[in-house]
Amino acid sequence: MTTHTRPTDLAPPTEETRYEEELARGLLAADEEAFAAIYRRWGSLVHTMATRLLGDTHEAEDVTQQVFLGAWHGRAGFRPERGPLGAWLVGITRRKIVDALAARTRRLTLVDSAAHRTGPDAGHGDTAPDRVLDRVLLVDALSRLPRPQREVLCMAFYEDLTQAQIAERTGLPLGTVKSHARRGLHRLRAVIEQSAAPGPGV
Repeated sequence: MTTHTRPTDLAPPTEETRYEEELARGLLAADEEAFAAIYRRWGSLVHTMATRLLGDTHEAEDVTQQVFLGAWHGRAGFRPERGPLGAWLVGITRRKIVDALAARTRRLTLVDSAAHRTGPDAGHGDTAPDRVLDRVLLVDALSRLPRPQREVLCMAFYEDLTQAQIAERTGLPLGTVKSHARRGLHRLRAVIEQSAAPGPGV
């Protein structure tokens, strides 16, 4: 009589699965080498997702950075029993993309609001349209900066915070805040000058 062996319901873990589990353990143990390997393994996937959904390479780079920063700082929230590490990173990516889209909507609303601040209450004389244009240029220029630089400058411009206060609020080293502010102002000046420059024939 011939006997038929049934395949086991639980297949042994593959080499790839074991490697992912090893990386997950490294993440939970705050192993920086494991985290670097995690970035190498899933960084391109995260960036591709962000680029496809945002349609902007610079925003996708910001989102990719935010995803892995969020994964590192929130590593205690990873639960291997709830799913694999890759799926957890994809979940963080989706949330960061939603945040980026919401921030983009807020920026566009600010630009639209500034553009419509005309009329009797907007000011008197020929300077009112100039002030509206300045606001539009500033908000538009800020929206083009990398996210870390944009956030630092927004806190400085709109909340009147010092660099030390910004460092305290964000948890960034003071030197990093100064670097973001310096680079952001340089890029902001370049964007505004380019936007304000008259076109050919003007």
